[in-house]
Amino acid sequence: MLLTTDTYLTSIILYCVYCLIATMDSESIVPLIVNNILSILDDSSSDDDEFLVLTHLMNVSDSTRLTRIEHYVENVVHLYSDDQFQSHFRMQRKTFDFILSLIGPKISENVVKPGRPSVSPETQLLLTLWILGTPDSYRSVSDRFNVGKATAVISVRRVVKALYDHVHTFIKWPIADEMETSIRVFRAVKGFPNVIGAIDGTHISITAPKNNAEAYVNRKGYHSMQLQVGSYFLQAVCNENGMFIHCFTGYPGAVHDLRVFQNSDLPEFFRNDTQFPDDVHILGDAAYKLHKHLMVPFKDNGHLTDIQKNFNMCHSSTRMAIERAFGLLKGRMRRLLDTLPMTREDLIPKYIITCCILHNICLLKQDQFQPLAVAISNNASAVEILATREPDGGGRDVAIRKRDVIAAELPMQIGA
Repeated sequence: MLLTTDTYLTSIILYCVYCLIATMDSESIVPLIVNNILSILDDSSSDDDEFLVLTHLMNVSDSTRLTRIEHYVENVVHLYSDDQFQSHFRMQRKTFDFILSLIGPKISENVVKPGRPSVSPETQLLLTLWILGTPDSYRSVSDRFNVGKATAVISVRRVVKALYDHVHTFIKWPIADEMETSIRVFRAVKGFPNVIGAIDGTHISITAPKNNAEAYVNRKGYHSMQLQVGSYFLQAVCNENGMFIHCFTGYPGAVHDLRVFQNSDLPEFFRNDTQFPDDVHILGDAAYKLHKHLMVPFKDNGHLTDIQKNFNMCHSSTRMAIERAFGLLKGRMRRLLDTLPMTREDLIPKYIITCCILHNICLLKQDQFQPLAVAISNNASAVEILATREPDGGGRDVAIRKRDVIAAELPMQIGA
């Protein structure tokens, strides 16, 4: 490969190609070239190689460089009130300062050509939060922060990587004391016992990938990757304080929720009772298979008893936690409501999980934000699929008996 033998020569060649097309349709061609180069470099080179090539692409002649906003961070952001700062960057200043102190050393490397002003860790983090928190294009954001589009891309990738390195710090299965808090808060909703979390799937829209694009079209007709999340309440507070304790993504939108679940870590958790001490469980909708650690509603065949209907009602009200969590996640990270501006299947999951990490950090810092009303994926079609499955021996029998006992003991609230 040319990159492995003479990266500098490759940089010069790419820069010459860029110069040749700069006078053509730079609006559409330049971003395409930069994206393709990033794809090649990420597959076969180090950050230094990426830096070398992209900084050449950034050195466009003054005649083609757009006028950008200067000193936005210094002269505008620093003057924002706390409310204005949160409105623009989706978090409070105290939360931002915590994240900056956490990853600042890792993103302090220069991301522009030597001799040019460096991009501070503060600017890189602010820029990334703007990209993830708004549907603005890289072109618009790079103008706002007075950097080239290539610099903006590198900055976002470095911030995402630095945050993703802390995934096991901020997205983790609860310990005993945390489970007790979750059980107490969940029980206060409708009396459902021993619940430590709720699980569901949501679709994140993405640009159609180049390879196997049809696999990424979900049943709603748009390209997506599926995000499967378990949520629970860390503190005995109002229900909307949902934190992600398990995230798994990376499967195309056409893949069924149940398959995503089966390929995540959760089935392994289910085989380990230490992850579910004292017979605790999580709640899932009809897309999931009944298990002693995963309670799903009774299938409504038109002949449910009042006890079973009451179970389903209490179950649904309690499981609403995950819908609120998704609403808060997508309300804060608006990019997840729009379309992720990338086609790299290997990078998209990291961006999604990084948004989940930011969501959890904000909750840990009691950083309040108004959630959105987000529709969770409709799993009605999944009911028929699961209804045809054979019981899995004694395990399912145990789960059926457990659900029946819970249903019989729940306070009757139908008609109340």
